[in-house]
Amino acid sequence: MPAPAARGLQRVSLRNRVTWLAAMCVAGAVALVSVAAFVTVHDSLYSQLDENLTERAVEAAEGPLVRTPNLQQVPVAFYAAANLKISVLSADGTEITPNPGDRPPSGYLELAVAKGQSAHSARTDQATNSRVVAVPAGPNVALVMSQSLRPTQATLAQLSVVLVVMGGAGILLAAAAGTAVARAGLRPVQRLTAATERVALTGDLRPIPVSGDDELARLTTSFNRMLGALAESQERQRRLVADAGHELRTPLTSLRTNLELLMASSRPGAPTLSPEDRDEMMADVHAQITELSSLVGDLVELAREDTPQAVHEPVDLLEVVERALNRARRRAPRAHFLVRLEPWLMMGDATALERAVLNLLDNAAKWSPEGGTVRVDLHPDQAGHTVLEVADAGPGIAPADRPHVFERFYRSSDARTLPGSGLGLSIVKQVAERHGGTVRAGEAPEGGALLTMRLPGDQRAANEQH
Repeated sequence: MPAPAARGLQRVSLRNRVTWLAAMCVAGAVALVSVAAFVTVHDSLYSQLDENLTERAVEAAEGPLVRTPNLQQVPVAFYAAANLKISVLSADGTEITPNPGDRPPSGYLELAVAKGQSAHSARTDQATNSRVVAVPAGPNVALVMSQSLRPTQATLAQLSVVLVVMGGAGILLAAAAGTAVARAGLRPVQRLTAATERVALTGDLRPIPVSGDDELARLTTSFNRMLGALAESQERQRRLVADAGHELRTPLTSLRTNLELLMASSRPGAPTLSPEDRDEMMADVHAQITELSSLVGDLVELAREDTPQAVHEPVDLLEVVERALNRARRRAPRAHFLVRLEPWLMMGDATALERAVLNLLDNAAKWSPEGGTVRVDLHPDQAGHTVLEVADAGPGIAPADRPHVFERFYRSSDARTLPGSGLGLSIVKQVAERHGGTVRAGEAPEGGALLTMRLPGDQRAANEQH
C-alpha cells in the first residue's frame, strides 16, 4: 500500500510538479548564492574593519605624544579619534583614557600585548558589540582601540534583506517560468489525452495536429500513425462485413426459397412435387450449402490473414508447392499439371503459403478445359526473388479485369456462373504482401491466364539444403 506522501504526490498534476521542481531548483541555487555572497561580504567587511582599526592603532601608537594636565605622556590620537574609543594599557594593568567613562574594553589579550607576550590582538567584545585591537605602544605599554560594529552589522542586515527580496523574486519568477514552460510543453500531451478520450468515447479516429519537431511532436506523429492503422483496420473490417453480407444474401435467399417449397409440398393437401423436381431441388440445396461452406471458410481465412501475424519460421517453398499440388490433383483429377520447381528457402508461414498456392492452382484448374494443362513454374529471378507462375489453358483474363481480380468478391462477367466465393485470389494477394511479395495477373504464352506470385528468400541456402 503506498505511503500517504506518495499518494499525495500522485494526486499532484505534472504541470504543478514541473512548477515546484523549477521553483525548488532556483530556490536552492539562490540560497547557495546568497549564503556565499553574505559570507564573502561578511568576511570582507570584518577584515577591512580589522585592517583599518589596526592601521589607525599603529599610527596612533607611533605618532607624537602630548602631555596631559597630570604630566602623563599620551598619544595625540587621544584627542583626534572622535568615533573610536582609545586607551593606553600598562603591563601592571593601569589604563589611561581621555574619557574614563567611555574607554575601550580590555582583557587578558590586551594585557598580553602590553607585557610583550603578543605582537597584537584583535577580538569582538560581545558586551559592548565592538571590535577591539591592541598594538604595542612602547615598553610594557599597549594601545587599545575599539570601534562599534553597529554600522557594519547594519550594512550586513541591509545586504541580507536585499538577498532575501531578490532571491524571493527570483523564486517567484522561476515558478512563473516553470508554469509557462510546463503549460507550453504539456500542451501536446493534453492534446494526446483529449484525443485518446475522444477515441474512447466516440470512436473518432481523426489525426491530431502536429507542431514542432521535438520528442512530443514525434510522439504525436506516432500516435497519428497508430490512429491511421486503426482506422484502416476498421475500414477493412467494415468492407469485409459489407461484402460478406452481400455475398451471403444470395445463396441464403435461394436456399430458404427451396426449403420453403420443399416444406410446403409436404403439407397435407398441398400440391406434390415430382421425384425429378424434388431431386433437382435437393441437388440445388446441396450445392448452395456447399457454396455457403466454401464462402464461410474463405471468410474465416481472409479474416485470419487480415490479422497481423509474426512471420519467422523457415519455410521450404518447394515442399509447400508440392503439398499444394497433391491437394489440387485430388480436387481436379481431370486437369494435367506440368510442373517445374526449383528449391527456395524463405521466412514465412507455411500454412498460409500453402493455402495461397492451392488457391492459384484451384483457380487455374477451374478455368482450364477438361484434360487441359496447368503449368506450374517455380524459379528465381535476377532481382533475388522467387517467382511462382501458374498458367492455365482457359480463355484468359480480359485486360480490363486484370487490375481487379485480386480484390475481394470481385468476379468478372465470365465467372459469375462458375462456382466460387470470389475470395480465393484476394487471399493470395494478402499472403504474398504479408510475406513481402507481390502478385500480378497477365496473359500466358499458352493463351490462358498467367498468375504470378513473387516472394523474397534465399536460393543458395535452399540449394545447400537439397
